[in-house]
Amino acid sequence: MILFIHGFGSCGWGEKSLTLRRHFGIAELLAPDLPFHPQHAIDHLRDITDRYRIRALIGSSLGGFYATHLNATAPLPTVLINPAVWPQALRAEFAGPQRRWCDGAQYFVDDDYLAALDRLQRDRLSEAEAYLVLLQQGDEVLDYRVAESFYAGYDVITSPGGSHRFDDLTSRLPAITQWLQSKGAIPLPVTAD
Repeated sequence: MILFIHGFGSCGWGEKSLTLRRHFGIAELLAPDLPFHPQHAIDHLRDITDRYRIRALIGSSLGGFYATHLNATAPLPTVLINPAVWPQALRAEFAGPQRRWCDGAQYFVDDDYLAALDRLQRDRLSEAEAYLVLLQQGDEVLDYRVAESFYAGYDVITSPGGSHRFDDLTSRLPAITQWLQSKGAIPLPVTAD
């Protein structure tokens, strides 16, 4: 099973998760709504990875940051889509009241929220980790070069144009599938002899 981790202000039933569910199958991809506070989100994700046989992670934006944090203790093959590397650096832009786009639920980004992100921050990755990082240079929220540098040495694909939402994820599904298969996270297709 694959665990999809959505980004800041998003939901488990966003456009990316629906695209991934259609591709991998609804029974093969979990996409939960996360608690708003970063530490509560991590606790929820750990509970899921303890209860289910998760073989891979896919994280988008802040979800990529969370996936990278989870891999510090239990590495899984991980696909990152325009991941946040230092989300607390965006404090000026996101501090204060926020609304989740899918249902309008309100939450607040305050000093405690930002301090939780600081505690979850990783400075280095290990050789035991495996990442496929998909970046679009047109990301208007995050500087793609930060992630390109942080995940250097892993499988990084940078594309011109695009946006933070990651335009045309569908065209990347074959590469994502092949990469996950190469890491043993999903079965290889059955071929006729």
